[in-house]
Amino acid sequence: MELSKKLKSIRKLRNFTQETVAEKLGISTYSYAKIERGETDVKYSRLQQIAKIMEIELEDLFSMDDKKVFNLIGDNNTSIEQVGIKYEQEKTQLIIEQQQKEIDYLKLLNNQLTQQINDLREMINMLKPGK
Repeated sequence: MELSKKLKSIRKLRNFTQETVAEKLGISTYSYAKIERGETDVKYSRLQQIAKIMEIELEDLFSMDDKKVFNLIGDNNTSIEQVGIKYEQEKTQLIIEQQQKEIDYLKLLNNQLTQQINDLREMINMLKPGK
């Protein structure tokens, strides 16, 4: 993902407007919009300022890709609430899958223990006098 698109996605996740970010940077909204559109080169020092405003480490900004945080962002019409709902749904699905794995493991363990109990009962019955 291009840096300009990452900036836009993070801004939306933070629920900031372009105006808000531009104001904090001390530049015009038009100038900031050009950054998000990838129409201007951005100095490293400016990227540091943007990262600080958006509460993200600059290194994380460079290392992020589509498969990380940004898979929560759909098209430009996706609201922050929709992103939050999708995140919660994905998180819930992962929890359900993990719990199902635990259930399956416990069922397997239960079957093994039941078999061991039955084997021990059979041995006890074979050891009893008169058998």
